[in-house]
Amino acid sequence: MESHWLKLKHVVTCLLALSVTLVSAKTSGHCNFPAIFNFGDSNSDTGGLSAVFGQARSPHGESFFHKPAGRYCDGRLVIDFIAQSLGLPYLSAYLDSVGSNFTHGANFATAGSTIRPQNTTLRQGGFSPISLDVQFNEFYDFHSRSQTTRSQGGVFKKLLPKAEFFSQALYTFDIGQNDLTSGYFSNMTTSQVKAYVPDVLDQFKNVVKYVYGQGGRYFWIHNTGPFGCLPYVLDRLPVAANEIDKAGCATPFNEVAKFFNRGLKQVVVQLRKELPLAAITYVDVYKAKYSIISQPKKHGFEEPLRACCGHGGKYNFNKNIGCGGKKMVHGKEILVGKACKDPSVWVNWDGVHYTQAGNKGIFDQIVGGAYSHPPIPLNMACHRIKK
Repeated sequence: MESHWLKLKHVVTCLLALSVTLVSAKTSGHCNFPAIFNFGDSNSDTGGLSAVFGQARSPHGESFFHKPAGRYCDGRLVIDFIAQSLGLPYLSAYLDSVGSNFTHGANFATAGSTIRPQNTTLRQGGFSPISLDVQFNEFYDFHSRSQTTRSQGGVFKKLLPKAEFFSQALYTFDIGQNDLTSGYFSNMTTSQVKAYVPDVLDQFKNVVKYVYGQGGRYFWIHNTGPFGCLPYVLDRLPVAANEIDKAGCATPFNEVAKFFNRGLKQVVVQLRKELPLAAITYVDVYKAKYSIISQPKKHGFEEPLRACCGHGGKYNFNKNIGCGGKKMVHGKEILVGKACKDPSVWVNWDGVHYTQAGNKGIFDQIVGGAYSHPPIPLNMACHRIKK
C-alpha cells in the first residue's frame, strides 16, 4: 500500500513539474506581433505632421533614406528599430495618403503632439493640434473603416490589416514631453507645471483604456526623456549655473520629467489591475537617453549636447533658423542650418530630436528588457507577468 502511494506521489510530482515546464516555456516564448499601432509625438512620428503641414525639409533623412522621409531626424527613429526587430515594415503615418501601406499597422503620432489638448495653434505655440485623444479617434475610425474597406478585396485587401491583427498587435506609446515643455514655454513655474501633471496622466490612462476597449491587449509604454538635456530647452529656458549637472543638463527640468515618470509608472500599475487581459510594459527611456548623454564615449558618441544640424549659439541651435533653414545674404538665399560632418557620433540631431545613431543607442538599451518593468524584452511583451 505504501509502495503504491509512493508511486502515485511520484506520478503527481512529475505531472506538476511538466505543467510548470509548459507554463515556463509558454512564458519564455517570443511573441508574434503581426502589427504595431503607435501613438506619440515627434520622437515616433514617421510622417504624420509632414503630411499635414509640409514635409520635413532636407537634410532630414540624409543618413538612411537619403531624402526627407517625414521624420525629424537624419534617419530612423526608435519606432523604426522596434518594427525592424519584430520583422515588420516601417510604419506608415495614418495621415499620409501617398504610398502608405497599413497591412502591418499604422502610426498616429505627429510631431508636437501632447496628451492634453493645447489652447494654442501650431504657429502660436509650436504644438500639434493632433493630441492623444485625436490620435485615438483616428485609430477608432481606422479600426472599423479598414475592415469595411478591406472586405472589398483587390488592392484594399493588400493595404489594410486583417481583423484579428487588432487584438494581436503591439500598441506603443511615446508621448508626454510636450505637455511639460508647453507649460514652461508659456512662462509657467515648475510648481504650476507639476500641478497639471495628474490631469495629463488621467487623460493618458483613459486613452489606454479606450484602446483596450477596441481589443488592444499588448502595450509598450515609454516614459518621457530628460528634456533638460535638449538644446532647444537649454537655449530657450536658461537656468542658474548651480542648476546644471555634470552632464551639462538642467536639473529643474529633468526633475519634472522624473516627477511625470513616477506618476506614469503608477498609472501603469493601476491599468494592470483595471485591464486584466492586458500585458503592459513600462519602459524607462529616460534612463536610456540620459545614459548616452551623460556617458557619450561609453556609447560611441563624441558630442552629447550640441545639435548636429542647426545654426549658431552655444548649442548650435537657433529657434528662428533651424535644421535646413536658409536666410538671405546680399540678395542670395544661403543654407545656414547645415548638418554636421558625421551625425553618427552626435547624440542630438536638430536641437529637439535625437540622431539616428542616438535612437539606435536608445533602442539597443531597451530592446532586451533591462529598462522595462516588468523586465521582459520587446519580443516577449505579449506575456502577462505578475509582479
